[in-house]
Amino acid sequence: MNPAPPAPDDPSALLAARLCKVVPALADLAMRSALVLRSLEAAGAPTAARALDDIASRAEQTDPAAREVIAALLPLLGDPVHAAFISALRLVAKDASLLALARLLRRKNKQAEPHPTSPIEHRGIALEPGGRPLSLGERRALARRPSRAILDKLLADPHPRVIENLLANPRLTEDDVVRIAAKRPQKPEIASEVARSARWMARARVRMAFVLNPGTPAELSVPVLSQLLRHELVEVAEATQVPGVLRSAALDLLARRPPLPPDPNGGASMQ
Repeated sequence: MNPAPPAPDDPSALLAARLCKVVPALADLAMRSALVLRSLEAAGAPTAARALDDIASRAEQTDPAAREVIAALLPLLGDPVHAAFISALRLVAKDASLLALARLLRRKNKQAEPHPTSPIEHRGIALEPGGRPLSLGERRALARRPSRAILDKLLADPHPRVIENLLANPRLTEDDVVRIAAKRPQKPEIASEVARSARWMARARVRMAFVLNPGTPAELSVPVLSQLLRHELVEVAEATQVPGVLRSAALDLLARRPPLPPDPNGGASMQ
């Protein structure tokens, strides 16, 4: 059933309806995220928060358009540039009891600040045993090259700027990104780079490696749950190595998913 037309004097409902109509019509994932960002910032935090609460509520019910809008929002959550705006949305959600948005943006309890930064490694790193240590600039340049051998050696680089360049390299494969997302111990800054990649976060295997990594900050992994299928949510809810807030969020989403349609063959349906 399609949602009722928004009231003409309700800017948040109009914004939600517009995003759910326009975002799925865009083929380019980066354009989707850019449109969502421009629209939310132009509306201001109070209106944007109410629009996202509506969209998040529909996404919990597996509305396809709403889920695509939330998918376009995910890369923004991992970008420190937008941290202040996301914090403003979180504050409106708390003050106005916007429960769906609060569930989407939840993070660890008693965490007043964003996840702590880890020490960034600026020293030179050799790619070969006994080789010359390469500077950050050299490694970033190598990460742009199409050489398969070099890419393999850079997948475990500790610097987020190197990983940023790797994720934009057209020769990188899904298996490579799964390795980056699953690396343990994981640095929050590396997880943020993966979260910002709309191209790779659209892949189911990358999403699961990302959310099942205990080093992924909860404020980045919890919103990704909206994109998971029912059996994937069950796997997260049963994963003892991930933060409790993530397991709790997975259970909440499972409880809010609509009932599965009956399987005409008498077996279990998949969603």
